[in-house]
Amino acid sequence: MKRLTLMTSGVALFAASMAMANDDLMAQMDNASQWAIQTGDYSNQRYSELDKINKDNVGDLQVAWTFSTGVLRGHEGSPLVVGDTMFVHTPFPNIVYALDLNEQGKIKWRYEPKQDPNVIPVMCCDTVNRGVAYADGKIFLHQADTKVVALDAETGEVLWEVMNGDASKGETNTATVLPVKDKVIVGISGGEFGVRGHVTAYNMETGEQEWRAYSMGPDSDILMDPENTTHLGKPVGADSGTNTWEGDQWMIGGGTTWGWYSYDPEADLIYYGTGNPSTWNPAQRPGDNRWSMTVMARDPDDGMAKWVYQMTPHDEWDFDGVNEMILTDQEMDGEMRKLLTHFDRNGLAYTLDRISGELLVAEKYDPAVNWTTGVDMDPESETFGRPAVVAEYSTEQNGEDVNSTGICPAALGTKDQQPASFSPKTGLFYVPTNHVCMDYEPFRVSYTAGQPYVGATLAMYPAPDSHGGMGNFIAWDNLAGEIKWSIPEQFSVWSGALATAGDVVFYGTLEGYLKAVDSETGDELYKFKTPSGIIGNVMTYEHDGKQYIGILSGVGGWAGIGLAAGLTNPNDGLGAVGGYSALSDYTALGGQLTVFALPD
Repeated sequence: MKRLTLMTSGVALFAASMAMANDDLMAQMDNASQWAIQTGDYSNQRYSELDKINKDNVGDLQVAWTFSTGVLRGHEGSPLVVGDTMFVHTPFPNIVYALDLNEQGKIKWRYEPKQDPNVIPVMCCDTVNRGVAYADGKIFLHQADTKVVALDAETGEVLWEVMNGDASKGETNTATVLPVKDKVIVGISGGEFGVRGHVTAYNMETGEQEWRAYSMGPDSDILMDPENTTHLGKPVGADSGTNTWEGDQWMIGGGTTWGWYSYDPEADLIYYGTGNPSTWNPAQRPGDNRWSMTVMARDPDDGMAKWVYQMTPHDEWDFDGVNEMILTDQEMDGEMRKLLTHFDRNGLAYTLDRISGELLVAEKYDPAVNWTTGVDMDPESETFGRPAVVAEYSTEQNGEDVNSTGICPAALGTKDQQPASFSPKTGLFYVPTNHVCMDYEPFRVSYTAGQPYVGATLAMYPAPDSHGGMGNFIAWDNLAGEIKWSIPEQFSVWSGALATAGDVVFYGTLEGYLKAVDSETGDELYKFKTPSGIIGNVMTYEHDGKQYIGILSGVGGWAGIGLAAGLTNPNDGLGAVGGYSALSDYTALGGQLTVFALPD
Protein backbone atom coordinates (compact mmCIF):
# COMPACT_ATOMS: atom_id res chain seq x y z
CA MET A 1 0.00 0.00 0.00
CA LYS A 2 1.40 3.41 -0.95
CA ARG A 3 2.14 5.75 1.95
CA LEU A 4 1.62 9.50 1.98
CA THR A 5 4.70 11.51 0.92
CA LEU A 6 4.82 15.09 2.17
CA MET A 7 6.70 18.04 0.72
CA THR A 8 9.51 19.50 2.83
CA SER A 9 7.38 22.40 4.09
CA GLY A 10 4.64 19.94 5.01
CA VAL A 11 7.11 17.81 6.96
CA ALA A 12 8.21 20.84 8.97
CA LEU A 13 4.65 21.76 9.86
CA PHE A 14 3.85 18.15 10.74
CA ALA A 15 6.91 17.87 12.97
CA ALA A 16 6.00 21.11 14.73
CA SER A 17 2.46 19.95 15.41
CA MET A 18 3.68 16.58 16.67
CA ALA A 19 6.13 18.28 19.04
CA MET A 20 3.15 20.05 20.59
CA ALA A 21 1.32 16.75 21.10
CA ASN A 22 3.45 15.57 24.03
CA ASP A 23 7.20 15.53 23.51
CA ASP A 24 7.95 12.81 26.02
CA LEU A 25 5.21 10.40 24.98
CA MET A 26 5.88 10.96 21.28
CA ALA A 27 9.56 10.14 21.80
CA GLN A 28 8.67 6.94 23.66
CA MET A 29 6.16 5.85 21.00
CA ASP A 30 8.68 6.48 18.21
CA ASN A 31 11.03 3.96 19.82
CA ALA A 32 9.92 0.57 18.48
CA SER A 33 11.75 -1.17 21.33
CA GLN A 34 9.08 0.08 23.72
CA TRP A 35 5.32 -0.23 24.07
CA ALA A 36 4.50 3.16 25.53
CA ILE A 37 0.76 3.36 24.89
CA GLN A 38 -1.97 0.73 25.04
CA THR A 39 -2.85 1.16 21.35
CA GLY A 40 0.74 1.01 20.09
CA ASP A 41 0.62 4.58 18.83
CA TYR A 42 -1.76 7.53 18.57
CA SER A 43 -3.19 6.05 15.35
CA ASN A 44 -4.41 2.88 17.11
CA GLN A 45 -2.68 0.74 14.48
CA ARG A 46 -1.21 -1.75 16.99
CA TYR A 47 1.69 -2.30 14.59
CA SER A 48 5.35 -2.81 15.54
CA GLU A 49 8.40 -2.21 13.36
CA LEU A 50 10.25 -4.96 15.26
CA ASP A 51 11.07 -7.92 13.00
CA LYS A 52 13.53 -10.15 14.86
CA ILE A 53 10.57 -12.44 15.44
CA ASN A 54 9.26 -13.12 11.94
CA LYS A 55 7.24 -15.63 9.97
CA ASP A 56 10.34 -17.77 9.35
CA ASN A 57 11.27 -18.26 13.02
CA VAL A 58 8.11 -17.53 15.05
CA GLY A 59 7.47 -21.26 15.28
CA ASP A 60 10.47 -21.47 17.63
CA LEU A 61 8.99 -19.13 20.27
CA GLN A 62 9.38 -20.22 23.88
CA VAL A 63 8.15 -18.89 27.20
CA ALA A 64 10.84 -16.54 28.50
CA TRP A 65 9.24 -15.60 31.83
CA THR A 66 5.90 -15.20 33.57
CA PHE A 67 4.36 -13.00 36.24
CA SER A 68 1.27 -13.66 38.37
CA THR A 69 -0.86 -10.58 38.95
CA GLY A 70 -2.41 -11.99 42.11
CA VAL A 71 -5.91 -11.15 40.87
CA LEU A 72 -8.54 -13.30 39.20
CA ARG A 73 -11.35 -12.23 36.80
CA GLY A 74 -10.88 -10.77 33.35
CA HIS A 75 -7.52 -9.33 32.31
CA GLU A 76 -7.97 -6.94 29.38
CA GLY A 77 -5.46 -4.41 28.03
CA SER A 78 -1.70 -5.01 28.02
CA PRO A 79 1.50 -4.10 29.86
CA LEU A 80 3.46 -0.99 28.91
CA VAL A 81 7.23 -0.91 28.47
CA VAL A 82 9.00 2.43 28.90
CA GLY A 83 12.77 2.34 29.15
CA ASP A 84 13.79 -0.63 31.31
CA THR A 85 10.49 -0.77 33.18
CA MET A 86 7.33 -2.75 32.47
CA PHE A 87 4.06 -1.51 33.94
CA VAL A 88 1.42 -4.20 34.57
CA HIS A 89 -2.17 -3.57 35.69
CA THR A 90 -4.94 -5.80 37.02
CA PRO A 91 -8.74 -5.85 37.08
CA PHE A 92 -10.40 -4.59 40.27
CA PRO A 93 -8.82 -3.60 42.65
CA ASN A 94 -6.65 -2.15 39.83
CA ILE A 95 -3.19 -2.88 41.21
CA VAL A 96 -0.29 -1.40 39.23
CA TYR A 97 3.13 -3.09 39.24
CA ALA A 98 6.38 -1.58 37.98
CA LEU A 99 8.77 -4.40 36.99
CA ASP A 100 12.51 -3.93 36.44
CA LEU A 101 13.44 -5.64 33.17
CA ASN A 102 17.11 -5.47 34.15
CA GLU A 103 16.44 -7.48 37.31
CA GLN A 104 14.43 -10.43 35.95
CA GLY A 105 11.15 -8.59 36.45
CA LYS A 106 11.82 -7.61 40.07
CA ILE A 107 8.98 -5.47 41.45
CA LYS A 108 10.23 -1.86 41.71
CA TRP A 109 7.00 -0.62 43.22
CA ARG A 110 3.33 -1.47 43.41
CA TYR A 111 0.26 0.70 43.85
CA GLU A 112 -2.94 -0.81 45.21
CA PRO A 113 -5.85 1.62 45.49
CA LYS A 114 -8.37 1.24 48.29
CA GLN A 115 -11.72 1.13 46.54
CA ASP A 116 -15.19 0.44 47.90
CA PRO A 117 -16.07 -3.09 46.71
CA ASN A 118 -19.66 -1.88 46.23
CA VAL A 119 -18.50 -0.63 42.84
CA ILE A 120 -18.28 -4.25 41.63
CA PRO A 121 -22.04 -4.88 41.31
CA VAL A 122 -22.48 -1.76 39.16
CA MET A 123 -19.77 -2.75 36.69
CA CYS A 124 -21.64 -4.00 33.64
CA CYS A 125 -19.60 -6.87 32.24
CA ASP A 126 -16.86 -7.97 34.63
CA THR A 127 -14.37 -5.92 36.65
CA VAL A 128 -11.94 -5.44 33.77
CA ASN A 129 -9.55 -2.53 33.21
CA ARG A 130 -7.85 -1.86 29.86
CA GLY A 131 -4.60 -0.58 31.21
CA VAL A 132 -2.53 2.33 32.39
CA ALA A 133 -1.09 5.17 30.31
CA TYR A 134 2.29 6.92 30.40
CA ALA A 135 3.40 10.51 29.72
CA ASP A 136 5.85 13.03 31.17
CA GLY A 137 7.28 10.62 33.70
CA LYS A 138 3.86 9.74 35.05
CA ILE A 139 1.64 6.65 35.01
CA PHE A 140 -2.07 7.37 34.73
CA LEU A 141 -4.62 4.93 36.15
CA HIS A 142 -8.39 5.28 35.78
CA GLN A 143 -9.83 3.11 38.54
CA ALA A 144 -13.10 1.19 38.56
CA ASP A 145 -14.63 3.77 40.92
CA THR A 146 -13.73 6.51 38.34
CA LYS A 147 -10.86 7.99 40.34
CA VAL A 148 -8.10 9.17 37.99
CA VAL A 149 -4.67 8.86 39.59
CA ALA A 150 -1.30 10.19 38.43
CA LEU A 151 1.67 8.19 39.76
CA ASP A 152 5.36 8.98 39.59
CA ALA A 153 6.68 6.43 37.08
CA GLU A 154 9.91 5.94 39.02
CA THR A 155 8.55 5.62 42.55
CA GLY A 156 4.80 4.97 42.35
CA GLU A 157 4.13 8.03 44.51
CA VAL A 158 0.67 9.55 44.05
CA LEU A 159 1.08 12.98 42.43
CA TRP A 160 -2.61 13.85 42.14
CA GLU A 161 -6.00 12.20 42.02
CA VAL A 162 -9.50 13.31 41.02
CA MET A 163 -12.95 11.68 40.91
CA ASN A 164 -14.36 11.57 37.39
CA GLY A 165 -17.80 10.18 38.27
CA ASP A 166 -20.12 8.84 40.95
CA ALA A 167 -20.36 5.06 41.35
CA SER A 168 -23.54 5.40 43.41
CA LYS A 169 -25.25 6.52 40.16
CA GLY A 170 -23.74 3.62 38.20
CA GLU A 171 -20.81 5.62 36.81
CA THR A 172 -17.76 3.35 36.64
CA ASN A 173 -14.67 2.88 34.50
CA THR A 174 -13.13 0.02 32.53
CA ALA A 175 -11.06 1.96 29.98
CA THR A 176 -7.57 3.36 29.70
CA VAL A 177 -6.95 7.09 29.22
CA LEU A 178 -5.30 9.05 26.39
CA PRO A 179 -2.53 11.56 27.19
CA VAL A 180 -2.54 14.36 24.58
CA LYS A 181 -0.47 17.55 24.82
CA ASP A 182 -0.84 18.76 28.42
CA LYS A 183 -4.08 16.86 29.03
CA VAL A 184 -5.35 13.43 29.95
CA ILE A 185 -8.52 12.45 28.06
CA VAL A 186 -10.88 10.28 30.11
CA GLY A 187 -14.21 8.52 29.39
CA ILE A 188 -16.94 6.96 31.52
CA SER A 189 -18.86 3.66 31.73
CA GLY A 190 -22.37 2.92 32.93
CA GLY A 191 -24.80 2.95 30.01
CA GLU A 192 -26.69 0.04 31.59
CA PHE A 193 -27.44 2.28 34.59
CA GLY A 194 -28.80 5.30 32.74
CA VAL A 195 -25.54 7.25 32.90
CA ARG A 196 -25.22 10.20 30.50
CA GLY A 197 -21.90 9.64 28.76
CA HIS A 198 -19.14 12.22 28.65
CA VAL A 199 -15.49 12.75 27.81
CA THR A 200 -13.35 14.86 30.15
CA ALA A 201 -9.92 16.46 29.86
CA TYR A 202 -7.78 16.87 32.97
CA ASN A 203 -4.59 18.88 33.25
CA MET A 204 -1.68 16.45 33.20
CA GLU A 205 0.29 18.32 35.86
CA THR A 206 -2.42 19.29 38.32
CA GLY A 207 -5.48 17.08 37.70
CA GLU A 208 -7.63 20.17 37.21
CA GLN A 209 -10.61 19.66 34.91
CA GLU A 210 -10.13 21.54 31.63
CA TRP A 211 -13.36 20.63 29.80
CA ARG A 212 -16.16 18.05 29.69
CA ALA A 213 -18.18 17.09 26.60
CA TYR A 214 -21.40 15.12 27.05
CA SER A 215 -22.70 12.73 24.41
CA MET A 216 -26.17 14.25 24.40
CA GLY A 217 -27.89 17.33 25.80
CA PRO A 218 -27.84 21.06 25.03
CA ASP A 219 -25.21 22.32 22.57
CA SER A 220 -23.27 23.90 25.44
CA ASP A 221 -23.09 20.52 27.22
CA ILE A 222 -21.95 18.53 24.20
CA LEU A 223 -19.51 21.27 23.11
CA MET A 224 -20.98 21.67 19.64
CA ASP A 225 -21.21 24.77 17.48
CA PRO A 226 -24.41 24.01 15.53
CA GLU A 227 -23.18 25.69 12.35
CA ASN A 228 -19.56 24.51 12.45
CA THR A 229 -20.00 20.88 13.49
CA THR A 230 -21.00 18.62 10.61
CA HIS A 231 -22.79 15.31 10.22
CA LEU A 232 -22.28 13.73 6.79
CA GLY A 233 -21.13 17.08 5.43
CA LYS A 234 -24.01 19.19 6.75
CA PRO A 235 -24.21 21.36 9.89
CA VAL A 236 -25.85 19.51 12.76
CA GLY A 237 -28.08 22.50 13.54
CA ALA A 238 -29.25 23.80 16.90
CA ASP A 239 -30.31 21.44 19.69
CA SER A 240 -29.11 18.33 17.86
CA GLY A 241 -28.39 16.58 21.16
CA THR A 242 -31.93 17.00 22.51
CA ASN A 243 -34.36 17.27 19.59
CA THR A 244 -34.24 13.56 18.71
CA TRP A 245 -35.13 12.56 22.28
CA GLU A 246 -38.55 12.51 23.89
CA GLY A 247 -38.78 14.96 26.78
CA ASP A 248 -35.81 14.81 29.11
CA GLN A 249 -34.92 11.16 28.37
CA TRP A 250 -31.54 12.46 27.15
CA MET A 251 -30.59 13.16 30.77
CA ILE A 252 -30.37 9.39 31.38
CA GLY A 253 -29.53 8.67 27.75
CA GLY A 254 -26.40 6.49 27.90
CA GLY A 255 -23.91 7.14 25.11
CA THR A 256 -21.05 6.25 27.45
CA THR A 257 -17.45 6.50 26.29
CA TRP A 258 -15.64 3.45 27.62
CA GLY A 259 -13.76 2.49 24.45
CA TRP A 260 -10.49 3.44 22.80
CA TYR A 261 -9.30 6.91 21.77
CA SER A 262 -6.98 7.95 18.94
CA TYR A 263 -5.30 11.23 18.01
CA ASP A 264 -4.04 12.83 14.80
CA PRO A 265 -1.32 15.35 15.76
CA GLU A 266 -1.36 17.02 12.33
CA ALA A 267 -5.13 17.52 12.25
CA ASP A 268 -5.07 18.09 16.02
CA LEU A 269 -8.20 16.00 16.53
CA ILE A 270 -9.08 13.20 18.92
CA TYR A 271 -11.44 10.43 17.80
CA TYR A 272 -13.67 8.11 19.81
CA GLY A 273 -17.11 6.46 19.75
CA THR A 274 -20.15 6.75 21.99
CA GLY A 275 -22.16 3.82 23.29
CA ASN A 276 -25.75 2.61 23.33
CA PRO A 277 -28.67 4.83 24.30
CA SER A 278 -30.48 4.01 27.55
CA THR A 279 -32.67 2.02 28.04
CA TRP A 280 -32.27 -1.14 25.93
CA ASN A 281 -36.04 -0.99 25.39
CA PRO A 282 -36.23 1.22 22.26
CA ALA A 283 -39.97 1.91 22.69
CA GLN A 284 -39.17 4.05 25.75
CA ARG A 285 -36.92 6.46 23.81
CA PRO A 286 -38.39 7.25 20.37
CA GLY A 287 -36.21 9.18 17.91
CA ASP A 288 -32.64 8.91 16.63
CA ASN A 289 -31.23 9.44 20.16
CA ARG A 290 -28.33 11.62 19.05
CA TRP A 291 -25.44 11.51 19.77
CA SER A 292 -25.35 7.95 21.02
CA MET A 293 -23.76 5.39 18.66
CA THR A 294 -21.60 8.11 17.13
CA VAL A 295 -18.05 8.61 15.87
CA MET A 296 -16.79 11.89 17.36
CA ALA A 297 -13.92 14.12 16.16
CA ARG A 298 -12.96 16.79 18.71
CA ASP A 299 -10.32 19.44 19.32
CA PRO A 300 -8.30 18.29 22.36
CA ASP A 301 -7.63 21.86 23.51
CA ASP A 302 -11.22 22.88 24.18
CA GLY A 303 -13.23 19.72 23.41
CA MET A 304 -15.23 21.34 20.61
CA ALA A 305 -16.64 18.87 18.09
CA LYS A 306 -15.57 19.24 14.46
CA TRP A 307 -17.65 16.44 12.94
CA VAL A 308 -19.81 13.52 14.03
CA TYR A 309 -21.30 10.48 12.35
CA GLN A 310 -24.12 8.49 13.94
CA MET A 311 -23.84 4.88 12.80
CA THR A 312 -26.91 3.29 14.38
CA PRO A 313 -29.68 5.87 14.90
CA HIS A 314 -32.24 4.74 17.50
CA ASP A 315 -30.23 1.66 18.40
CA GLU A 316 -32.52 -1.30 19.16
CA TRP A 317 -29.87 -3.97 19.88
CA ASP A 318 -27.20 -2.51 22.25
CA PHE A 319 -24.68 -2.05 19.42
CA ASP A 320 -22.30 0.25 21.34
CA GLY A 321 -20.18 2.39 19.03
CA VAL A 322 -17.13 2.59 21.31
CA ASN A 323 -14.71 0.40 19.34
CA GLU A 324 -11.36 1.85 18.27
CA MET A 325 -10.86 4.34 15.43
CA ILE A 326 -7.78 3.29 13.41
CA LEU A 327 -6.06 6.12 11.52
CA THR A 328 -4.23 5.46 8.24
CA ASP A 329 -2.98 7.42 5.22
CA GLN A 330 -3.86 5.41 2.10
CA GLU A 331 -4.39 5.86 -1.60
CA MET A 332 -8.05 5.56 -2.58
CA ASP A 333 -9.32 6.06 -6.14
CA GLY A 334 -5.99 7.58 -7.14
CA GLU A 335 -5.96 10.09 -4.29
CA MET A 336 -4.12 10.00 -0.98
CA ARG A 337 -6.68 10.14 1.81
CA LYS A 338 -6.42 10.56 5.56
CA LEU A 339 -8.69 7.75 6.67
CA LEU A 340 -10.40 6.49 9.80
CA THR A 341 -11.48 2.83 9.89
CA HIS A 342 -13.90 1.58 12.53
CA PHE A 343 -15.24 -1.94 13.12
CA ASP A 344 -18.55 -1.34 14.86
CA ARG A 345 -20.47 -3.62 17.17
CA ASN A 346 -23.35 -3.43 14.68
CA GLY A 347 -21.40 -5.66 12.23
CA LEU A 348 -20.51 -2.89 9.77
CA ALA A 349 -16.96 -1.75 9.03
CA TYR A 350 -16.73 1.95 8.21
CA THR A 351 -14.08 3.90 6.35
CA LEU A 352 -14.32 7.68 6.65
CA ASP A 353 -12.22 10.69 5.79
CA ARG A 354 -10.96 11.63 9.24
CA ILE A 355 -10.58 15.33 8.40
CA SER A 356 -14.04 15.96 6.96
CA GLY A 357 -16.05 13.02 8.29
CA GLU A 358 -17.03 11.98 4.74
CA LEU A 359 -18.43 8.43 4.68
CA LEU A 360 -16.53 6.36 2.10
CA VAL A 361 -17.19 2.66 2.85
CA ALA A 362 -19.73 0.82 5.02
CA GLU A 363 -19.85 -2.96 4.60
CA LYS A 364 -20.62 -6.04 6.70
CA TYR A 365 -17.49 -7.70 8.08
CA ASP A 366 -19.37 -10.87 9.02
CA PRO A 367 -21.70 -12.35 6.39
CA ALA A 368 -24.08 -13.48 9.17
CA VAL A 369 -25.14 -9.88 9.93
CA ASN A 370 -28.88 -9.74 9.19
CA TRP A 371 -30.48 -6.85 11.13
CA THR A 372 -29.72 -4.53 8.20
CA THR A 373 -29.49 -4.90 4.43
CA GLY A 374 -26.75 -2.26 4.45
CA VAL A 375 -26.09 1.47 4.60
CA ASP A 376 -27.51 3.95 2.10
CA MET A 377 -24.39 5.28 0.33
CA ASP A 378 -26.15 7.74 -2.02
CA PRO A 379 -25.20 11.29 -0.91
CA GLU A 380 -28.33 12.64 -2.62
CA SER A 381 -30.65 10.37 -0.67
CA GLU A 382 -32.60 11.56 2.39
CA THR A 383 -31.44 8.43 4.19
CA PHE A 384 -27.76 8.77 3.23
CA GLY A 385 -25.54 7.14 5.84
CA ARG A 386 -28.38 5.30 7.59
CA PRO A 387 -28.60 1.51 7.84
CA ALA A 388 -31.78 -0.03 6.42
CA VAL A 389 -33.37 -2.05 9.24
CA VAL A 390 -34.89 -5.45 8.45
CA ALA A 391 -38.30 -5.44 10.16
CA GLU A 392 -38.07 -9.09 11.19
CA TYR A 393 -35.04 -8.32 13.33
CA SER A 394 -36.24 -5.01 14.77
CA THR A 395 -36.76 -5.35 18.52
CA GLU A 396 -39.17 -2.42 18.59
CA GLN A 397 -41.44 -3.14 15.63
CA ASN A 398 -42.23 -6.52 17.14
CA GLY A 399 -43.42 -4.74 20.27
CA GLU A 400 -42.61 -4.81 23.97
CA ASP A 401 -42.60 -8.22 25.66
CA VAL A 402 -42.23 -9.86 22.23
CA ASN A 403 -39.13 -12.01 21.70
CA SER A 404 -37.31 -11.17 18.45
CA THR A 405 -35.27 -14.23 17.46
CA GLY A 406 -32.30 -14.94 15.24
CA ILE A 407 -30.80 -11.43 15.30
CA CYS A 408 -27.20 -11.30 14.08
CA PRO A 409 -24.95 -10.09 15.57
CA ALA A 410 -25.78 -10.44 19.25
CA ALA A 411 -25.59 -7.42 21.56
CA LEU A 412 -21.87 -8.00 22.13
CA GLY A 413 -21.48 -7.22 18.44
CA THR A 414 -19.49 -8.63 15.55
CA LYS A 415 -16.62 -7.09 17.50
CA ASP A 416 -16.62 -5.65 20.99
CA GLN A 417 -13.80 -3.51 22.41
CA GLN A 418 -11.06 -6.06 21.56
CA PRO A 419 -8.90 -3.92 19.22
CA ALA A 420 -7.92 -4.74 15.65
CA SER A 421 -4.50 -4.02 14.14
CA PHE A 422 -3.25 -2.66 10.81
CA SER A 423 -0.11 -3.51 8.83
CA PRO A 424 1.21 -0.81 6.47
CA LYS A 425 3.15 -3.61 4.74
CA THR A 426 0.02 -5.46 3.63
CA GLY A 427 -2.52 -2.64 3.83
CA LEU A 428 -4.81 -5.03 5.71
CA PHE A 429 -6.62 -4.83 9.04
CA TYR A 430 -6.59 -7.86 11.33
CA VAL A 431 -9.84 -8.11 13.24
CA PRO A 432 -10.90 -10.33 16.18
CA THR A 433 -14.62 -11.03 15.76
CA ASN A 434 -17.66 -12.61 17.41
CA HIS A 435 -19.78 -14.90 15.23
CA VAL A 436 -22.79 -14.82 17.55
CA CYS A 437 -26.55 -14.22 17.23
CA MET A 438 -29.29 -13.58 19.79
CA ASP A 439 -32.91 -13.53 20.84
CA TYR A 440 -33.95 -10.17 22.32
CA GLU A 441 -37.08 -9.41 24.37
CA PRO A 442 -37.53 -5.80 25.53
CA PHE A 443 -39.68 -4.85 28.52
CA ARG A 444 -40.62 -1.60 30.22
CA VAL A 445 -38.25 -0.47 32.95
CA SER A 446 -38.17 2.48 35.35
CA TYR A 447 -35.10 4.55 36.11
CA THR A 448 -33.64 4.63 39.61
CA ALA A 449 -30.18 6.09 40.10
CA GLY A 450 -27.61 3.36 40.72
CA GLN A 451 -29.94 0.54 39.64
CA PRO A 452 -29.78 -1.42 36.36
CA TYR A 453 -31.66 0.35 33.57
CA VAL A 454 -31.60 -2.30 30.85
CA GLY A 455 -35.12 -3.40 29.99
CA ALA A 456 -34.34 -6.45 27.86
CA THR A 457 -33.76 -10.18 28.23
CA LEU A 458 -31.26 -11.82 25.87
CA ALA A 459 -30.12 -15.27 24.80
CA MET A 460 -26.95 -15.80 22.71
CA TYR A 461 -25.73 -18.66 20.49
CA PRO A 462 -23.41 -19.34 17.50
CA ALA A 463 -24.50 -17.94 14.15
CA PRO A 464 -26.42 -20.64 12.24
CA ASP A 465 -25.44 -22.19 8.89
CA SER A 466 -21.71 -21.62 9.38
CA HIS A 467 -18.71 -23.34 10.94
CA GLY A 468 -20.51 -23.86 14.27
CA GLY A 469 -18.04 -21.76 16.24
CA MET A 470 -18.56 -18.39 17.89
CA GLY A 471 -15.64 -16.45 16.40
CA ASN A 472 -13.43 -15.66 13.44
CA PHE A 473 -10.13 -13.85 13.06
CA ILE A 474 -10.23 -11.99 9.75
CA ALA A 475 -8.09 -9.88 7.44
CA TRP A 476 -10.06 -6.90 6.11
CA ASP A 477 -9.53 -4.58 3.14
CA ASN A 478 -10.91 -1.21 4.29
CA LEU A 479 -10.88 0.31 0.79
CA ALA A 480 -12.80 -2.46 -0.96
CA GLY A 481 -14.85 -3.32 2.12
CA GLU A 482 -14.21 -7.05 1.96
CA ILE A 483 -12.74 -9.98 3.87
CA LYS A 484 -9.44 -11.24 2.42
CA TRP A 485 -9.18 -14.33 4.62
CA SER A 486 -10.88 -15.69 7.73
CA ILE A 487 -9.84 -18.13 10.46
CA PRO A 488 -12.75 -19.85 12.26
CA GLU A 489 -12.50 -20.16 16.04
CA GLN A 490 -14.58 -22.20 18.49
CA PHE A 491 -15.24 -19.19 20.71
CA SER A 492 -15.28 -15.45 20.11
CA VAL A 493 -11.86 -13.89 19.61
CA TRP A 494 -11.80 -11.48 22.56
CA SER A 495 -8.11 -10.59 22.37
CA GLY A 496 -6.56 -7.51 20.80
CA ALA A 497 -4.41 -8.22 17.73
CA LEU A 498 -0.80 -7.23 17.01
CA ALA A 499 0.76 -6.89 13.53
CA THR A 500 4.53 -6.70 13.09
CA ALA A 501 7.13 -5.93 10.46
CA GLY A 502 8.12 -9.58 10.72
CA ASP A 503 5.01 -10.40 8.64
CA VAL A 504 3.36 -12.00 11.67
CA VAL A 505 0.01 -11.23 13.29
CA PHE A 506 -0.64 -12.34 16.87
CA TYR A 507 -3.91 -12.83 18.75
CA GLY A 508 -5.27 -14.82 21.69
CA THR A 509 -8.28 -17.10 22.14
CA LEU A 510 -10.81 -17.55 24.92
CA GLU A 511 -9.48 -21.07 25.55
CA GLY A 512 -6.10 -19.48 26.31
CA TYR A 513 -4.03 -19.91 23.14
CA LEU A 514 -1.60 -17.29 21.90
CA LYS A 515 -1.56 -17.72 18.11
CA ALA A 516 0.72 -16.38 15.39
CA VAL A 517 -0.38 -16.31 11.75
CA ASP A 518 1.10 -15.22 8.42
CA SER A 519 -0.03 -11.63 7.72
CA GLU A 520 -0.48 -12.34 4.01
CA THR A 521 -2.22 -15.71 4.08
CA GLY A 522 -3.53 -16.29 7.61
CA ASP A 523 -1.67 -19.60 7.82
CA GLU A 524 -1.07 -20.62 11.42
CA LEU A 525 2.63 -20.44 12.34
CA TYR A 526 2.59 -20.98 16.12
CA LYS A 527 0.31 -21.51 19.11
CA PHE A 528 0.82 -21.95 22.84
CA LYS A 529 -1.81 -22.45 25.53
CA THR A 530 -1.43 -20.06 28.47
CA PRO A 531 -2.89 -20.86 31.92
CA SER A 532 -6.22 -19.08 31.38
CA GLY A 533 -8.41 -17.70 28.61
CA ILE A 534 -7.02 -14.64 26.81
CA ILE A 535 -8.99 -11.41 26.61
CA GLY A 536 -5.87 -9.23 26.82
CA ASN A 537 -4.11 -7.49 23.94
CA VAL A 538 -0.83 -8.78 22.48
CA MET A 539 2.15 -6.39 22.71
CA THR A 540 5.84 -6.54 21.83
CA TYR A 541 9.06 -4.87 22.93
CA GLU A 542 12.83 -5.26 22.70
CA HIS A 543 15.24 -5.43 25.64
CA ASP A 544 19.01 -5.90 25.46
CA GLY A 545 18.70 -6.50 21.72
CA LYS A 546 16.09 -9.26 22.04
CA GLN A 547 12.46 -9.05 20.94
CA TYR A 548 9.70 -10.25 23.26
CA ILE A 549 5.96 -10.88 22.89
CA GLY A 550 3.76 -10.27 25.93
CA ILE A 551 0.14 -11.23 26.69
CA LEU A 552 -2.08 -11.13 29.76
CA SER A 553 -4.26 -14.19 30.28
CA GLY A 554 -7.16 -14.35 32.69
CA VAL A 555 -10.58 -15.29 31.32
CA GLY A 556 -13.48 -12.89 31.87
CA GLY A 557 -15.00 -9.89 30.20
CA TRP A 558 -18.52 -10.04 28.80
CA ALA A 559 -17.93 -13.33 26.99
CA GLY A 560 -16.35 -14.93 30.07
CA ILE A 561 -18.51 -13.31 32.74
CA GLY A 562 -20.03 -16.67 33.71
CA LEU A 563 -16.64 -18.02 34.69
CA ALA A 564 -15.39 -14.73 36.13
CA ALA A 565 -18.37 -14.12 38.40
CA GLY A 566 -19.51 -17.71 38.99
CA LEU A 567 -22.84 -17.22 37.21
CA THR A 568 -24.91 -20.16 35.96
CA ASN A 569 -28.31 -18.75 34.93
CA PRO A 570 -28.21 -18.71 31.09
CA ASN A 571 -29.86 -15.25 30.99
CA ASP A 572 -27.32 -13.69 33.34
CA GLY A 573 -24.51 -11.57 32.00
CA LEU A 574 -27.06 -10.05 29.59
CA GLY A 575 -27.33 -13.41 27.87
CA ALA A 576 -23.64 -14.29 27.69
CA VAL A 577 -23.64 -16.94 30.45
CA GLY A 578 -25.73 -19.35 28.40
CA GLY A 579 -24.01 -18.55 25.12
CA TYR A 580 -20.52 -19.29 26.45
CA SER A 581 -21.36 -22.07 28.94
CA ALA A 582 -19.04 -24.53 27.15
CA LEU A 583 -16.05 -22.30 27.86
CA SER A 584 -15.70 -23.83 31.32
CA ASP A 585 -14.71 -27.12 29.65
CA TYR A 586 -11.53 -25.49 28.32
CA THR A 587 -10.23 -22.96 30.82
CA ALA A 588 -10.50 -21.61 34.36
CA LEU A 589 -9.86 -18.31 36.13
CA GLY A 590 -6.35 -16.91 36.22
CA GLY A 591 -4.27 -13.79 36.16
CA GLN A 592 -0.88 -14.11 34.51
CA LEU A 593 1.47 -12.27 32.18
CA THR A 594 3.31 -14.61 29.81
CA VAL A 595 6.32 -13.28 27.90
CA PHE A 596 7.70 -15.14 24.87
CA ALA A 597 11.04 -14.95 23.05
CA LEU A 598 13.16 -16.93 20.61
CA PRO A 599 15.73 -19.25 22.18
CA ASP A 600 19.29 -17.95 22.49
